[in-house]
Amino acid sequence: MRIWPGQPYPLGATWDGTGVNFAVFSEVGQRVELCLFEDKHATREAFRFNLPEKTYNVFHGYFPDVKPGTLYGYRVHGPYEPTKGLRFNPNKLLFDPYARAVGRNLKWDDSLFGYTSGHPQKDLSFDIRDSAPYAPLAQIVDTAFTWGDDRPPRIPWEQTIIYELHVKGFTKLMSGIPERLRGTYAGLASEASVEHLKSLGITAVELLPIHFHIDEEFLERQGRVNYWGYNTLGFFAPEPRYCATHDPELMVQEFKSMVRTLHAAGIEVILDVVYNHTAEGNQNGPTLCWRGLDNTSYYHLQADRRLYMDFTGCGNTPWMRHPRVLQLIMDSLRYWVTEMHVDGFRFDLAATLARQFGDVDQMSGFFNVIHQDPILSQVKLIAEPWDVGYGGYQVGRFPVIWTEWNGRYRDCVRRYWKGDGGTVAELATRLAGSSDLYQDDGRRPSASVNFVTCHDGFTLRDLVSYNEKHNEANGEANQDGTDDNASWNCGDEGITNDPEILALRRRQMRNFLATMLVSQGVPMLLAGDELSHTAQGNNNCYSQDNFLSWLDWDLDSERVLFLNFVRRLIEIRKQQPALSRRHFLRGTIRGGDNEVFWLDCTGEEMSDADWNAGYVKIIGMLLLGHCSQIDEYGACVLGDHLLVLFNAHWEDAPFHLPAAMRQVRGIERLFDTYDGNCEITPYDPKDPYLLRARSVALFRKRIGGDDPANRFG
Repeated sequence: MRIWPGQPYPLGATWDGTGVNFAVFSEVGQRVELCLFEDKHATREAFRFNLPEKTYNVFHGYFPDVKPGTLYGYRVHGPYEPTKGLRFNPNKLLFDPYARAVGRNLKWDDSLFGYTSGHPQKDLSFDIRDSAPYAPLAQIVDTAFTWGDDRPPRIPWEQTIIYELHVKGFTKLMSGIPERLRGTYAGLASEASVEHLKSLGITAVELLPIHFHIDEEFLERQGRVNYWGYNTLGFFAPEPRYCATHDPELMVQEFKSMVRTLHAAGIEVILDVVYNHTAEGNQNGPTLCWRGLDNTSYYHLQADRRLYMDFTGCGNTPWMRHPRVLQLIMDSLRYWVTEMHVDGFRFDLAATLARQFGDVDQMSGFFNVIHQDPILSQVKLIAEPWDVGYGGYQVGRFPVIWTEWNGRYRDCVRRYWKGDGGTVAELATRLAGSSDLYQDDGRRPSASVNFVTCHDGFTLRDLVSYNEKHNEANGEANQDGTDDNASWNCGDEGITNDPEILALRRRQMRNFLATMLVSQGVPMLLAGDELSHTAQGNNNCYSQDNFLSWLDWDLDSERVLFLNFVRRLIEIRKQQPALSRRHFLRGTIRGGDNEVFWLDCTGEEMSDADWNAGYVKIIGMLLLGHCSQIDEYGACVLGDHLLVLFNAHWEDAPFHLPAAMRQVRGIERLFDTYDGNCEITPYDPKDPYLLRARSVALFRKRIGGDDPANRFG
């Protein structure tokens, strides 16, 4: 087989139409062998070649006789001195960190570990067993694809409505999808799937991790899997288990076809990405990729060099100060944008990526590189702004151009509807876009991704059905998952036949979503919440690849009513510019040329005593629809005046509309969560509105005509 020197860039295995260039980074490694396999059942490589050149610490070689479809891996020679952080072991076949496709998955075996299991010195020992029969293999693919007229939707942040979903869980039981496509990228792109997303009003899907990941050994021993996928081994390869095809090259095309179909429907694709740790774990983990390529370059090691820094609870942390680690992450992100056409990313435990020296640093290399990149700085960037390390809670502290999962929004809204006192002041701030978190650094309300539920925690139905987590199915003695849920079961734990409790639960579900969809910022809905999906009180379904996680599409009449209510809420939000402003609302707490007014039950502005009283659980928000912003063409944006009334108290209360509204004609009620009525209903503002216990009501006054009261406020 002919071997030419090749090039050190691009990294990975690159097919150029006539041959393949292999390039892999290893600063300390002394020799790199390319191993080629005849098929995925092979227990050892058919050919082994030294990469002939090393340039800028990149080993490389060009093979004109290698074609797409070839399976391969690497063996790296170098010193094995774990106390110095050096863990080279050429007996371990290594997965290419730049692999575009997975040719064979991992099969757990003790030979995958660089040390001998059971040895008294544990990871200090050296294992000579060959891991080739069990190691995952990369496959060379031709990435050419006919995109046609595909264009990114580029939906403005303030008009974005995010839907967090799991590719398999969303489609597995959807009857409108052909059975062979359920649980796959092709299934997500099916007509039934797209129709549901469009009818709901979703503008962006946020996919739980679709990078190639492995199931931890302890889960496999228990007969479980890493269902969520937060255990990445390949940052460039789509996860094979979500593919309808078994051909790795067609897997890449299937993912691209999905993106193209969603784009054609006006829906953006955002990926949940996990760069904060890898699947290799700590010093006791397997040698699958980076550990065997160059442990001291890729991982953040402790001072003794043997052990790993761990800010995620997953065993390791990438060494973000190393330029090649930054390059790996940036190359991966750019690949998914330029080659796979995705529209943005949600960064899992993003605070970890800003840790260069241990502390979270807004001036870290990661942020600096992202911000100056002409491609990545223009896509949607969402941070999960925390990790488990010291100083890891960074909500409101990420730099300009970043949006954040607003954990403080979630916690406040949950406490308010749970009935906790002393929450209305913060609730007003969260409803108005959390200016306390995002305004000072030049960001906008859209920096706040508002959510009540997400994959990690209770579903919406469980949030109103359980006071405690019920994670026994996870096999961890109910010790996993958070105990801090701010949930309320409405009077009975779990399943009940009590009609009053069931009615209250449905009302609370409507309250949560109504609150989120009238808030400034970017709403994020958890897939299945609109279907009243339950995980039976399990708030950590990371390993539940079953009915606890798969959405049930067989809806009874109550669930259909709730689904239609959610559709109407999203429709109202899209129709009302006052609910999705580009800039923070103008005005002080009281008086002045305000765009928002906060009202008590008398229709007067909230007093200092009201804001500070722990017993106050009723508040009105009056949003003026006058031209206070312009669109992308410079035109004035006009919307209706809106009045939203919130009552988290257990008793009904008459709410007097503000004096200026009592003289106005044409007031209409758009919805009331007490009974879920979304019929547009005329309302006489002279009469106080009976705001029922634990409910939200929304009124509007259209702008237009000669009515002088169009300027009320």
